[in-house]
Amino acid sequence: MRAGRWLATRTLRGRLVAGLLGLLALACATVGVVTYTHLHSVLISQLDTELQTASARYDYCLNGPPGQGGRPQTGSHPPPNCAQQQQTATFTATVTSTGIDDPYLASYDRPSECELTAADRSAIAAVPVGKYVTVDLSSHGEYRMTAISADGGIVVTGLPLSPVTHTLRQVALAEIAVFLAALLITGVIGTAWVRASLRPLRRVAATATRVTELPLATGEVSLPERVPDADPRTEVGQVGAAFNRMLGHVESALARREASENRLRTFAADASHELRTPLAAIRGYAELARRSQEPVPPDIAHALGRVESESARMSELVDELLLLAQLDAGRPLASEPVDLTRLAIDVSSDARAAAPAHRWQLDLPDEPIIVRGDEQRLHQVLANLLSNAARHTPAGTAVCVAVSARPGEAVVTVTDDGPGIPPDLQADIFERFVRGDSSRSRAAGSSGLGLAIVRAVTAAHGGHADVTSRPGETRFTITLPPAPAS
Repeated sequence: MRAGRWLATRTLRGRLVAGLLGLLALACATVGVVTYTHLHSVLISQLDTELQTASARYDYCLNGPPGQGGRPQTGSHPPPNCAQQQQTATFTATVTSTGIDDPYLASYDRPSECELTAADRSAIAAVPVGKYVTVDLSSHGEYRMTAISADGGIVVTGLPLSPVTHTLRQVALAEIAVFLAALLITGVIGTAWVRASLRPLRRVAATATRVTELPLATGEVSLPERVPDADPRTEVGQVGAAFNRMLGHVESALARREASENRLRTFAADASHELRTPLAAIRGYAELARRSQEPVPPDIAHALGRVESESARMSELVDELLLLAQLDAGRPLASEPVDLTRLAIDVSSDARAAAPAHRWQLDLPDEPIIVRGDEQRLHQVLANLLSNAARHTPAGTAVCVAVSARPGEAVVTVTDDGPGIPPDLQADIFERFVRGDSSRSRAAGSSGLGLAIVRAVTAAHGGHADVTSRPGETRFTITLPPAPAS
């Protein structure tokens, strides 16, 4: 499980290299185990053959050729030259009804009598006739032993397992060293090989990254980036070709979207221009009707008032649509020094007169803060924010307008302690025709374009607009670049 989680967090290159090394390690381990096991079997077989020869030689020395007898009586010692004829470290002993007799250990100088513990004697006495078993002697290590029947008892012969153990240890160490070297070399070469093999895939990823960095949301419809590896004979080439086709479809879709938006902007601008004249005529005729010398019935007077108010509201909506269309078209704004401090005072005074039930506050710096821009449009930005605060908060709400300067930017904030904006609405609050829900009063009504104009005008000045809101505090922040030093 841990290995799976670790692999899941690795790159494809890391997983491929890890898989390659894992398979090689498994293959090396399999080869090592099979080699070690087979070598162990071969060495034990050779040792058993040597043990059989040593046992036969010792029996021949003691009893002579088969059928001639000559076995010493039980309890007598075998001739010293019989043990001397055995190879070094050969163990010999006789098992009789009374126990283990004549335990000897052959050496180059002379055979020596062995010291055996009770457990050693029991193990030696249990060696089966004609079989080859391993016995661990307390003072001499492991021995391979066999037993043969003879007159007066059973002759046990043993050879040490230490040469076999030493050989197996050397082989194991050699295998480990070779396998580790193979893993190291394979890791280095395999990493380079996998890196080279995945280079086309990295180019696909790099192309995708460059595409994601293009300003597609701002109307960019040209996608010059393409994956160079598009050979359909390879898997990566097939991915590259499919990615290139997808980019082509996206580019076509963006072009169609851009054309549709351009047509929509043109329609909005044209419609706004065309609607201004009839709206002005409607308002003019309504005012003319009110100036009539004849008495106007109350219901007609009420209808004329509604015509005037709705035509005024529609004129405002048309002006807002026309402004947004002009900003979308990139029409430049005026560029002149604007004192944000004075602008905040003027807009706050207007808001106080329009909504006296709210508590309007100012937080201004000691020195004026100057930016370059269109004073009329920046005035509209602040007016929209204060109008929005007055419209969507209950009477008695405190609204604070603050102007400050930070390194490289001028900041205007409008903060109220009203009910706040719903969290699901905050992400889209600056979109067009977005309105608050019932938690922010809509009694006065709105076009849903005020905050869209705030963002568009701020962006046209090289700044940005943000909002943070929670119950009891809603803050709109307008950040603008300061006027360059003269």
